[in-house]
Amino acid sequence: MAIASDILIALVAFLHVYFLVLEMFLWDKPYGLKTFGHTQEIASKTKVLAANQGLYNGFLAAGLVWGLFSQQGMNIKIFFLSCIIIAGIYGSLTAHRKILFVQAIPGCISLVFLLLSA
Repeated sequence: MAIASDILIALVAFLHVYFLVLEMFLWDKPYGLKTFGHTQEIASKTKVLAANQGLYNGFLAAGLVWGLFSQQGMNIKIFFLSCIIIAGIYGSLTAHRKILFVQAIPGCISLVFLLLSA
């Protein structure tokens, strides 16, 4: 169960690196515009905000990777998965419902596997 947990956590970390790339580097590019359903005008106006959001996603990914390689990994992974779940729930309530499915639910599944592996 511990191996499955670590694999799921690594996948969630990878997702957040992907979010970082989308929000920091592709926000106003054709792929980013299509992914987020924005116009070029909206993307240009919100590019700095998106980059900031992408940076935070990078910190979440870094925290999970840190947890995977740390002696105190359990507590670190619980903390960062909890942050991801809360951010996903908040995002689904304030921005777009699909954030629940691409961020919060993968975080929840990973947290359940982590707690079951303890």
